[in-house]
Amino acid sequence: MKLLENKTALITGATRGIGKGIAEVFAKHGANVAFTFNSSVEAATALENELKSSGVEAKGYQSNAANFDAAQELAKSVIEEFGGIDILINNAGITKDNLLMRISEEDFDKVIEVNLKSVFNLTKAVIRPMMKQRSGSIINMSSVVGVKGNAGQTNYAASKAGILGFTKSVALELGSRNIRCNAIAPGFIETEMTGALPEETVKSWRESIPLKRGGAPEDIANACVFLASDMATYITGQTLNVDGGMLT
Repeated sequence: MKLLENKTALITGATRGIGKGIAEVFAKHGANVAFTFNSSVEAATALENELKSSGVEAKGYQSNAANFDAAQELAKSVIEEFGGIDILINNAGITKDNLLMRISEEDFDKVIEVNLKSVFNLTKAVIRPMMKQRSGSIINMSSVVGVKGNAGQTNYAASKAGILGFTKSVALELGSRNIRCNAIAPGFIETEMTGALPEETVKSWRESIPLKRGGAPEDIANACVFLASDMATYITGQTLNVDGGMLT
């Protein structure tokens, strides 16, 4: 059963990792997919072709989610190309880890700008058209680090915790317009980024997880499908931890 048939999703940061996994699973569930990328036109073109092979429309947009004006233009372009936006996945994010004593102001500000302000930018850009159509699902990618904190990641934890407060507030503001807003807090998800970590670090992470394994991008994507679909029409303002039991 295709749970997202005839819906259009806008996904930020989708050419690798979790974002790519979401785009792939959404296409398999029948959603037309607009996605953003920063630099690799080649990767974006490859993803476009892959998604289209599922029989849906797909297009990549080179856009900086952390830039307010760029976000406005992006939403306008997607609506013109696809006819509307039913689902927004705020997935763009970076890390610049360091202990608080060593972290620079520049690295703190950059993580807040990319991880948190981008969520404001894109949400602000889509809410008017969603209000007009009186429907929409916004899903913001937080992290277990935003729920519990983590030494050496004060900037990242602050940005991801901020997303949780933002999500709840948007849900309260837009619920009467039939627009839902939820957050997902991934745990240790095995992607290209974690693949660069030392094996001992990865092994330690896995042992600390009740399910004794890392998650896959598809695990996050499946949660997004549920929250974006009509199966979740009475769910808003919530944070879904997809973490193998890390926060239990």
